[in-house]
Amino acid sequence: GRVRWESELQLTDHAELAEFFRKSYGPTGAFNAQPFEGNRSWAGARPEVRIIGYDARGVAAHVGLLRRFIKIGGVDLLVAELGLYAVRPDLEGLGISHAMRVTYPILQELGVPFGFGTVRPALEKHMTRLVERQGLATLMSGIRVRSTHPDVYSNLSPIRIEDVIVVVFPVGRSISEWPAGTII
Repeated sequence: GRVRWESELQLTDHAELAEFFRKSYGPTGAFNAQPFEGNRSWAGARPEVRIIGYDARGVAAHVGLLRRFIKIGGVDLLVAELGLYAVRPDLEGLGISHAMRVTYPILQELGVPFGFGTVRPALEKHMTRLVERQGLATLMSGIRVRSTHPDVYSNLSPIRIEDVIVVVFPVGRSISEWPAGTII
């Protein structure tokens, strides 16, 4: 895996990643592949740092990281949000625990108290096996995430509220210091 800052990526990198995301997310529904038209290699916010795994066939896996503040209950908390996670379909199941072992030192380098991500409830068992049992992260359910859609449409509320599984990676602080709250 290679760590790449967003500002280092060339047009060819974006094109290769966009194609990788279309192939990785396409099987889960055409709508999921839509953001990656042309050479666009991000969905909502652009990552700050990317961890990209390569093999003989090109891009094999990807995790994007972005430092940001989230609000839990009334507490502002700095996190590195993990997103744009994908593994090439022929490698499914091999990537996430390895990706997390590579990601952890980067989270420490970024100086954040926690890594934070969300997954849909259908992936809870998968994530429990891959990261929680390995002691890498804690999964939390019963938390709703309120966010803004990446694009604003006149016929749609700009706000989205999702019931998701929250995945927290303790980095600079212990999980006991994660704020209580049911809405992020």
